[in-house]
Amino acid sequence: MSFIESFFGLIGDLTWGWALIPFLVIFGCFLTIATNFVQFRYFKRMFRVLKGDNQSSDPNTISAREALFVSVGGRVGGGNIAGVAVAITLGGPGAVFWMWAIALVGMATSLVECTLAQAYKRREPDGSFRGGPARMIIHGLGKDYKWLAVIYAICLIAAFGIGFPAFQGNTVAGAAENAFGLNRWITGIVLTAGTGWIVFGGMHRIAKASDIIVPVMAFGYIAMALIVIVINIIHVPGVLIDIVANAFGLQEAVGGGMGAALAQGLRRGLFSNEAGLGSAPNVAATADVRHPVSQGITQSFSVFIDTIVICTCTALMILLGDVYVPGAEIDGVVLTQDSLASHLGTWTSYFLTVAVLLFAFSSIIYNYYLGDNALTVLTKNPQASLIFKLVLMVIVFLGAVAPGATAIFFFSDPMMGVLALVNLLALMMLFPILRRILRDFDEQRAAGVHRPRFDPTKFPDLDLDHTAWDHREAAPD
Repeated sequence: MSFIESFFGLIGDLTWGWALIPFLVIFGCFLTIATNFVQFRYFKRMFRVLKGDNQSSDPNTISAREALFVSVGGRVGGGNIAGVAVAITLGGPGAVFWMWAIALVGMATSLVECTLAQAYKRREPDGSFRGGPARMIIHGLGKDYKWLAVIYAICLIAAFGIGFPAFQGNTVAGAAENAFGLNRWITGIVLTAGTGWIVFGGMHRIAKASDIIVPVMAFGYIAMALIVIVINIIHVPGVLIDIVANAFGLQEAVGGGMGAALAQGLRRGLFSNEAGLGSAPNVAATADVRHPVSQGITQSFSVFIDTIVICTCTALMILLGDVYVPGAEIDGVVLTQDSLASHLGTWTSYFLTVAVLLFAFSSIIYNYYLGDNALTVLTKNPQASLIFKLVLMVIVFLGAVAPGATAIFFFSDPMMGVLALVNLLALMMLFPILRRILRDFDEQRAAGVHRPRFDPTKFPDLDLDHTAWDHREAAPD
């Protein structure tokens, strides 16, 4: 067992501990420049997806907005509450600035990976769509690279389909136990039953659940943060100045100064918004849209919501309070919880617990879909999907009732590192294709086309599924 742990530890060191984070940053900067700052050019367009009429006319598919909320539900989680608190504690207020920076760069990365996933999506017999980096590799790079797609699929199942649901189940049960004194077995049974009901309903039920859960949890959390900001409005400029000053070493809140702020901000930002990790494209490919870039823009907005909005809410609640002590050893959730209580009272600990429950539950159902989608790359046997659903429910239950059991999923982070490397390699190889697709969208917009359509016949050299772009009425995007 120790040998296995050492092996995965080495993988983690060679990815997250050495090259992956700098590479994600550099690659994101490259994509931003090479696409002519696409995330800023189409920033205003991102908000169109929130319109109430954003529904697909095809009952077998999901809309761009539903895909957005599933993705946000997966990105937004413990990292937005506990992770931000840890980053500020270890890196000082300046860590927040570097989280913003990596999010703005990551918006381009997410747009690129999700656009390519959309372009290479496949229509299923039931009319729905499947896609993601694995299919992008197979159909974009060719059958000779299927082995790379298999590595990607295995890592996605290991990290997101198996490992992370156990941790999320543990988070939910722990929060319910600490706040309400609820027995872990009760939480485990309820959580497992809820998970089973949603995942057995397929992607449609996942999308409908996320369409309800995500707005409630996001807007509720944002509203609480706005209240804190309003009652501390005179201190907000000072906090923003501290964030910028600490980010560039003009002030030193913790040992390591600017270096600590930079390292913590980049690391926590990347872990939170997942841009470049290859997870969100699996969901992005399920949307029924007119043009691949439309969903790319929508998923870029997902990164904005996750980091620029939600993470900033957490940061301001902490930095505007008097609980935060730079460099102190404290649990991230506790720091956020105590900071919110110092502003609005102890009742808010219950609110934050409910937020954690919703964040974690939305992540579980998102992680399920990622694992299930990866499984279809490895086998077409429908029984495999049924077995995976049952295994997921067992894992969620064990994570909830036996918190020590989550230690056996030590392979999750290393596998996510390999996943990211495979995804980034594929993106680099397919970037010329991305530029052609983006150029098609830009040219239609320049010609006055308000809602560009994708015509696969313009790309006869690409292995595209023309039935996925048959010009029926897709949802507004």
